[in-house]
Amino acid sequence: MTSAKIRQVLQLWAFALAISAALAAAGQRWSEPLPMRDWLIWALLLLPSLGMVALLLGRWSLPVDPELTLTGQERESEDSIQEPT
Repeated sequence: MTSAKIRQVLQLWAFALAISAALAAAGQRWSEPLPMRDWLIWALLLLPSLGMVALLLGRWSLPVDPELTLTGQERESEDSIQEPT
């Protein structure tokens, strides 16, 4: 592994550790369990996945078909070059 990759892994690990410490501190501060709300549970389960799908679809591009990008004149010239079989 290169030093840049190791640095990225350590930064990600430190970020996860900080989130874990914040959650542990919040658990000590507010010891009562959160009230269960169905809509909140479903939102927390589905929204990250739907957001990732939207992000991937937004960046996804299909290869361009050269036949579809030709103008009318270019198509006519290509058709006239081809020999009939």
